Amino acid sequence: MLAQTVDAKVRFEDLPGLVGCELGVSDWFTIDQPRIDAFAEVTEDRQWIHCDVDRAKAEMGGTIAHGFLTLSMLSVMTSQILQIEGFSRGINYGFDKVRFLTPVPAGARVRLREKLRSAERKAGAMLLTRECAVEIEGRTRPAMTAEWIGVYYP
Repeated sequence: MLAQTVDAKVRFEDLPGLVGCELGVSDWFTIDQPRIDAFAEVTEDRQWIHCDVDRAKAEMGGTIAHGFLTLSMLSVMTSQILQIEGFSRGINYGFDKVRFLTPVPAGARVRLREKLRSAERKAGAMLLTRECAVEIEGRTRPAMTAEWIGVYYP
């Protein structure tokens, strides 16, 4: 069966009918060295593979983004894919699975591809699980995959 891509805006009550559908693909985002450096400062993770451009270039061809930087980009990327109408708030519930499969080199562009895995009603809210794949432009293997859970309240 071919994956169905949904429209960008979906009513809260229609979410269960989208289980199994591809939700869409975000725009490309550039993961440049200033973004990597800013993330390093905020998180205090200044490992040389992320921040020492000269050493990383000599030893491994260049710096790479933090895996958690790639993970944190999900919020902005998913906001481009699906807008849920008729809910008051959404809360990040967590992840069932996160895998960092391919390093994201400084200067690369990434985007998110999402599929709705499940939509369960719980105590008046909706528990959504999304299958996420962060793709790197020009590469076949994703940078990261994750099963992301959010709780949405009407």
